[in-house]
Amino acid sequence: MAKWWRSTAGHVRTVVTNQRASSSILQFQSASYHTIQAIPREYTGSRVSTKDRIQGRTPAVVFTQNLLDRNPTSRQVSRKHLLTAETKQIKAILNSIELPFFCSTRFPLQIRAGSGSSHLLESGNVLPIKIHRDEETGKILNLVFVWADDGSELKVDVPVVFKGEDVCPGLNKGGSLNRFRTSLKYLCPAEHIPPKIEVDVSNLDIGDRVFMRDVEVHPSLKLLSKNETMPICKIVPTSLGNQEPTVHDLSSLDLPGWRMSCAPQNTPHHQCETQSLNHQVICS
Repeated sequence: MAKWWRSTAGHVRTVVTNQRASSSILQFQSASYHTIQAIPREYTGSRVSTKDRIQGRTPAVVFTQNLLDRNPTSRQVSRKHLLTAETKQIKAILNSIELPFFCSTRFPLQIRAGSGSSHLLESGNVLPIKIHRDEETGKILNLVFVWADDGSELKVDVPVVFKGEDVCPGLNKGGSLNRFRTSLKYLCPAEHIPPKIEVDVSNLDIGDRVFMRDVEVHPSLKLLSKNETMPICKIVPTSLGNQEPTVHDLSSLDLPGWRMSCAPQNTPHHQCETQSLNHQVICS
């Protein structure tokens, strides 16, 4: 599997003319900042991966998403390639795009015969689906991509971003925004994958909710949920725990011998968020 590129490289050297080779070099030098440059890797294993990282390269794998399907007949053509990418470039992309939008953004990928080579072995668009990191240091260990060329369809967890909180009537009245979902899963044509989904809460009052079915997306996207009536968020009243309790002023009744006093008490307020991942692929 790892030797797929050798015959391809020979073919490229045969058919590319001098003029096209020069054009390829210029294109490589002026390539888009977000075009991921990768080279094949022939060997696998932890020792080899560690050596690659020491040399400033991050191990990666790319394949078609149907390789994850349970049905073996749909996994016949995987286009699986073992690669390494320059760690410096991957970090720069992550710094400019940030998580979680990295895994819902399509990138051009160019696989070249070697580091700095002008010979293009294969190219296409890819979608990152997993970043493996060291649990202690947080350093990137390896990356997992799927091919995302035009005409293909992919299952994508698209991050949810809330907007309009500054003018939301319910929030201005002292309510709070409960976020039930941080992402929504869609079946997307590769050319229409949205990096994020914006949920507008600018018109919500206390008690109002936004449901999955209410989200406006490109008509080609299909929501992968059995219950479209599940809420994404809700404006709820703020807990009275930090407010001074209401006390009836009995002194106004002018009853002799009656006096009352009250000291405010604080009640703790807790919130939590959860997120799940549906698959994991090891590529070191």
